[in-house]
Amino acid sequence: MKIVVGFSRVFVAVLFLISGLIKLNDPVGFSFKLKDYFAPEVLNLEFLVPYALVIAIFVVIYEVLLGVMIFLGHAKKFTLWSLLLMIVFFTFLTFYSAYFNKVTDCGCFGDAIKLTPWESFNKDIVLLVFILILFFKSSYIEPFFSKRLRSILVFASFVGCLAFGYWVLMHLPAKDFRPYKIDANITEGMSVPEGAPEAIFEYDWKFDQNGVDTVITTNGDYPKVDGTFLEVDTREIQAGYEPPIHDFSMERDGTDFTTQFLEEENLIVVIAYNKGMTELEGYANIREVTNNAIKNGYKVIGLSASSSKVMDAMVAKQRLNFKFYFCDETALKTIVRSNPGVLELNAGTILQKLHWNDTKKMNLKLLPGATPNLDFGLKLRLDSIAVLDQRYRALMQANTPEALQELGEEMGLTKEEYTGDHRALQAVIDSSNMAFVENYFITNGYPGKSVVGEESSLAAWYVLQHNPDKIATYLPLIKKAAADGEISMRSAAMMEDRYLMNEGKPQVYGTQGMHYDDERGSFIWPIENPETVNERRIKAGYDQTIEAYSKVLFGPDFEYKVLGIDDVKN
Repeated sequence: MKIVVGFSRVFVAVLFLISGLIKLNDPVGFSFKLKDYFAPEVLNLEFLVPYALVIAIFVVIYEVLLGVMIFLGHAKKFTLWSLLLMIVFFTFLTFYSAYFNKVTDCGCFGDAIKLTPWESFNKDIVLLVFILILFFKSSYIEPFFSKRLRSILVFASFVGCLAFGYWVLMHLPAKDFRPYKIDANITEGMSVPEGAPEAIFEYDWKFDQNGVDTVITTNGDYPKVDGTFLEVDTREIQAGYEPPIHDFSMERDGTDFTTQFLEEENLIVVIAYNKGMTELEGYANIREVTNNAIKNGYKVIGLSASSSKVMDAMVAKQRLNFKFYFCDETALKTIVRSNPGVLELNAGTILQKLHWNDTKKMNLKLLPGATPNLDFGLKLRLDSIAVLDQRYRALMQANTPEALQELGEEMGLTKEEYTGDHRALQAVIDSSNMAFVENYFITNGYPGKSVVGEESSLAAWYVLQHNPDKIATYLPLIKKAAADGEISMRSAAMMEDRYLMNEGKPQVYGTQGMHYDDERGSFIWPIENPETVNERRIKAGYDQTIEAYSKVLFGPDFEYKVLGIDDVKN
């Protein structure tokens, strides 16, 4: 019996220590698991959700200390009662979770060892047996060392747990067991390997055969039987392979950018679970590191489960210089245990992952195309102008009062705004935007890529386009900016064509078309020397011929025809 008790003592101590330390390495992750248990459909203890992290830290430290105390033989009565009550509670919890299929992963060993609910329950039964042996044969438990030394060791363990727990909360887990660890490739983590097992289902088909209910089981084929079909029950008899990474996406305004961004070679990603949970004090560090990354030539985006409208408002308030895209909140919580946190990706591979406290440690290279002289104050102003430039234009496209109301409310406009004279309201904004842009043109030239970055460099271009009476004055500036590489040649070509069309002259690159809802129909505005337009389009950076481009504008059935100015007038 002494040997049995000795083995049980070591077994229980080691298991509690391993389980506790793994969870102490990631208390935030364990708190997420506790929130699953506190949910209405599980234990219905929602009032505990705000305290999940505090409870998680208390439980894991208590678990570690119990492992230390049973190993040392310290405070036997208190330790054994604590062990027994804890294992009885968790045995009930894992049985409840397994039987009713409430929580599919108990979180006993964090992300290091995944157990199914029934595996967790069986593990707790084994632990319960060993703890009962210790409980009823406690006389065989002989303490190590003196009581004073044991007290010092237990207290030292407590202080060590507190220090380690605080460190991982202020930084990140010391050991990352998740599929988003450094050097992991997200694309590979989402893929299913060739030959991976597929899920197998059985189908119980129920028929009425001459008044008798008959059940026929198949693996999917509809049974060939006489009778009236009543219903079918489906059950999974073998689980298929599930990729370690799922529910991961990068979306915005209904467009999926996942593949595009996972192919980006130098991408900085800021993670914010949602606007309500993010730690706003972290954004000073985030702003500094992302601004430096943009200057060094990196692409920077954010990921959040909150709507783009909510995150755009936060971006403006925090003076950030990147956009947020949508991703599932559970996936974001799995990626990084910091809110906000920051990652560096290279073609989908995670190279760096940091808590917002540690962003100054981020290693940023100076990439080709770096723009060290970016003016972030001007960039923010132009980004704000770009938003205003489209404020009422979307409303102009709404073709029903219901669509207009829905869009206006989504934009946060008052009824007076979204039912007013949109063109007049937008004209006021366009005039104000032009005043700022024109002043900058006169004083500094065009605010191009080297000054405000590629995306923001187009803001002034759009403002000028929407003030056609000013195009003639500043078209030379636009063409010079394109020649200097500050904006694309395509942008300059489109602006030149727009100006020529407004003047009633033939365009050069064929970028402008007209559409009427009457017998005039659709057409490409006349082009100067149309026989060589495709050569000019290639030089300007267009990869479509005028024939293909016209189908993009007006539909696949459209046939491009060469027109002259007189044809258009007629």
